[in-house]
Amino acid sequence: MRSLSLESLDKPWSVITFGCWQIAPSGGWGDYCTPQDADTSVKAALDGGITAFDTAEGYGDGESERRLGKALGSKKNDVLIISKIWPDADLTLASYQERLEGTLRALARDFVDVYLVHWPGGFFNTPDKSKKLVDIMTALRDSGKAKTVGLSNFETDDLARFGDHLSEFVVNQVAYNLLEREYESQGLELCQNAGVGTMVYSPSARGLLGGRLKADSPTRQQYEVYQEPLFSHSREVLKTVETIAEEANTQPINVALAWVLSRPNVVTAVVGSKKPEQIKQFCRAGDLELSTEQLSRLTAASDAFHTHKS
Repeated sequence: MRSLSLESLDKPWSVITFGCWQIAPSGGWGDYCTPQDADTSVKAALDGGITAFDTAEGYGDGESERRLGKALGSKKNDVLIISKIWPDADLTLASYQERLEGTLRALARDFVDVYLVHWPGGFFNTPDKSKKLVDIMTALRDSGKAKTVGLSNFETDDLARFGDHLSEFVVNQVAYNLLEREYESQGLELCQNAGVGTMVYSPSARGLLGGRLKADSPTRQQYEVYQEPLFSHSREVLKTVETIAEEANTQPINVALAWVLSRPNVVTAVVGSKKPEQIKQFCRAGDLELSTEQLSRLTAASDAFHTHKS
């Protein structure tokens, strides 16, 4: 699997990152993954060449972190682990240190490779608060307990409030796929100019672009592309994905991932599953390169879909 080397990290970052939201009970996916399923899934990702794992204290109230640490076992220091702090912590170094220590205990690890702020919410809605967040996160980085720091779900206004300090962060994790391209705005430009990479989640539109057409979980039921009128229009994009998958002799999800990975500033795409066969399939996207003509057809289908979004 292809990987990238970031100057601030001492291990390669695979272009596919295994997403660990689904390996623990959650309001988004329900309680459908057992501890044994979680263990099997993480090991399947390792076997598929994935070197990076994305989790958070908010995934199952720390259960995702605990299951990930246990499943990695003796290999936990051989991979990159990305975790996130929920933004309701008091905006003090002591409070953030306490949360980070909880994550490290759950992972049974001395540090995380990348530590993200999970959402901005209304917690960093002034330049002063944003600067305070920078000071806290860089202090965690300087302590060695977090090798690097980043952001998750920060939009244009949130990013702009950091000013020149935005460059302290290594990535911004955002939802991005053929059906969801709102990030292609000033936010992307701000990150590019500051040297902040894009870490994509939901690259297959929560499975829709992999052929999962049934809204069988809360996270799909609440997603606008699973709702009319967008759901019908999304089928046209899926047809293009499926056609190109046949041409490339691969699975549709891999085509959706390959398109995302071809986009400007993208470092990695986060994909999760509890099913080893699905994990084995999407790991192949890490070596899939579509032709310029195929990528253009996908972009054209995506452009047509977005004419229907308000």
